Amino acid sequence: MRLAGPLRIVVLVLSVGLTWILVSILFGRPGSGFPRIQQLFASPENSVTAEPRARKYKCGLPQPCPEEHLAFRMVSGAANVIGPKICLEDKMLMSSVKDNVGRGLNVALVNDVNDLLKFIRPLHEGTLVFVASYDDPATKMNEETRKLFSDLGSKNVKDLAFRDSWVFVGAKGVQNKSPFEQHVKNSRHTNKYEGWPEALEMEGCIPRRTTAS
Repeated sequence: MRLAGPLRIVVLVLSVGLTWILVSILFGRPGSGFPRIQQLFASPENSVTAEPRARKYKCGLPQPCPEEHLAFRMVSGAANVIGPKICLEDKMLMSSVKDNVGRGLNVALVNDVNDLLKFIRPLHEGTLVFVASYDDPATKMNEETRKLFSDLGSKNVKDLAFRDSWVFVGAKGVQNKSPFEQHVKNSRHTNKYEGWPEALEMEGCIPRRTTAS
């Protein structure tokens, strides 16, 4: 019976201490700023750590194209494993998912040189040509093929060799060399993959063809 008083005091002290700790956790210490209980129930939208998602435009471009321009994005094949992709105005023209790509030069899935020449020769003035390599773009090329691509605006086609990576956008009837072209040589010293260079990725905005009124 003599211990009842001290025990009550100890229990009271413990209760006060636990209450103070709980209040400190929920509401924060005095002068600590924003109450923690509000932080616990704050929505993700109002969280200070939430970062806005970067907006993507046509074909995944980080910025929209100006008026009278076409958005495009293309990726060459990776080694002989992953096929190329060609997107124009947010429409996937060619990809492995669409099952319309193959090894060599992907110009509407034309790989054979004879078919390639038949495909390119009759192009109308101003026609855009998108080309993405896959595995080996050059072995089947002859001088006429290289000249046709050169006439479409390519400056690198003359140097294209076995298992190089190449992406190119040209047009029939261009007067200057195309600014939309990338080329990486196949070299065992710099290749990303065993026997192949890295895949190339290119995106941008192509001016629409203007017609005389």
